Amino acid sequence: MSDDNNPPSSVAGHRSLPVLILVTGAPGAGKTTLARRIAQEFRIPLIAKDDIKESLFDSLGWKDRAWSQQLGRATMRLLFYFVGAQLAAGCSCIVESNFRAEWATPEFRALRARHDFASLQVVLKCERDALAQRFHARSNSTARHPGHVDALVGDQAIAEMLERDYRALEIGGRVIEMDTTNFAKVDYAELFRAIRLELGK
Repeated sequence: MSDDNNPPSSVAGHRSLPVLILVTGAPGAGKTTLARRIAQEFRIPLIAKDDIKESLFDSLGWKDRAWSQQLGRATMRLLFYFVGAQLAAGCSCIVESNFRAEWATPEFRALRARHDFASLQVVLKCERDALAQRFHARSNSTARHPGHVDALVGDQAIAEMLERDYRALEIGGRVIEMDTTNFAKVDYAELFRAIRLELGK
């Protein structure tokens, strides 16, 4: 696990700004699992992309890849709305998605202009073979919501999706990179210490 040297957002245990914890990385990197562990450990709200999208599936139904992509766009608008509502109330929160820097950076900068916050990014890195194995296993799992229609995603699309550069957003704040190729080797204690320092807890 590596991180930059930016100072925490709190001084002597006092948090001056709400802290936005971003968990990002490729599909299958373990973002949701990690984000939920952070939320449970620190008892702060988690806004997760798939939770929102699956709620839309349950309300509006599901059918094909095009519909899933359309609801994906609506999901991101809702995600930023929910994050903004938390920050407007001065509440720290976690947001989890496979953010792409080219479009997510401007979105978070605009959000910060409305509701200032301190940020901590957790960027998950994972070897491509492990990502592909997890993606296919998830596609065949009954635990995965059928609305995602992962089975309809072609091999070329999967390859392109897994090879994208899921890097940290250019929004300042602390950045922590974690290798999740082997979940058994993930150092949660070290990560939690870094988050606790940022939150001033």
